[in-house]
Amino acid sequence: MSDSSKPPASVGEQQGNTEEMSGLEVHHDIMPASHGQLPTLVPKATRLPAWRRIVVLLLVVAAIVGGGLYWLNRSNNALPIGIVSGNGRIEADEIDIATKFAGRVAEVLADEGSVVTAGQVVARMDTRDLQASLQKAQSQVKQAQRVLDEVRAVAAQQQSQFVLAQQELDRTQTLLKNGFATKELFDQRQQQFNGATAALHAVNARVEQAEHALDAARHDVDLLQINIADNALMAPRDGRIQYRIANIGEVLPVGGKVFTMLDLNSVYMDIYLPTADVGRAKIGDSARIVLDAYPNVAIPAKVSFISDQAQFTPKAVETKSERDKLMFRVRVRVDPDRLRAHRAAVKSGVPGVAYVQLDPNVAWPNRLLGSDAQ
Repeated sequence: MSDSSKPPASVGEQQGNTEEMSGLEVHHDIMPASHGQLPTLVPKATRLPAWRRIVVLLLVVAAIVGGGLYWLNRSNNALPIGIVSGNGRIEADEIDIATKFAGRVAEVLADEGSVVTAGQVVARMDTRDLQASLQKAQSQVKQAQRVLDEVRAVAAQQQSQFVLAQQELDRTQTLLKNGFATKELFDQRQQQFNGATAALHAVNARVEQAEHALDAARHDVDLLQINIADNALMAPRDGRIQYRIANIGEVLPVGGKVFTMLDLNSVYMDIYLPTADVGRAKIGDSARIVLDAYPNVAIPAKVSFISDQAQFTPKAVETKSERDKLMFRVRVRVDPDRLRAHRAAVKSGVPGVAYVQLDPNVAWPNRLLGSDAQ
């Protein structure tokens, strides 16, 4: 028998039927049929189960708490008038450690990431040719010293000849006045004295020349020693090796780079501020740097540079709307004395935010106070 031939369900059976609607359990009551109309189902809502009511209540409470925390966080992060901020990245001055002369790399004594101190040897160049030249120059110094000694001996001998000629001339002149010597003898003594004088002047000039030659030979030795010392490449400042560019055995030209290091005593952050803020900023203004990696640490700093030319902010600035504005570059530098105590923690390229105190009468917020311990 088909479904259409089945008798309709009774009113009692229809009252017992239920169905699920939109996650709520809904019961249906049947309204009696009026004249000429069929009976009508009227939905009757029932109360949600207890566990569902608890879930809804928890969601409402969570939304209220979240909104309150968001508002509180925005209130705490709001800056007072007189303090401005800008995005940037921690940077340090880069120093290239390069060769003074063309040559071959003989030793590499540091690697990327190594912390070095001022004066520490980080690489050595091959100096065998300079060592040979140094030995030659040292031999020339000895030879020049022997020549000088010989010339000085000749000068001493000539000095004696000069004194003797002077004495004989004086005696002959006295005898001539008393009539015991002839004018011819006096003229001979005069010629001998003049010859001794000229010879003495000549030998003294040779002594001076030999002394200059010895000085020149010694200067050659000093120059070669300096050149050999310059082939020992040293770190000019305290810092960290960032890149190793050359390896052992490579032949480099004059000025060839071996390392690039970061000067950890010169750490700063460049930010970009609009005209209204830059007009109030001054060199030496107090500042704070907060890095994304250490959001709870405020690093005290000072404004060390303010650009006198406006520019479009670079691509490193996060939003295009900020890049489209003409801004002024401001450099905020960390105190070198503070850096010495935390040198190992300095990392170039870490993003963060720099805050500048334009009005010294405005107090720093508690989260930006900073301390000597930081």
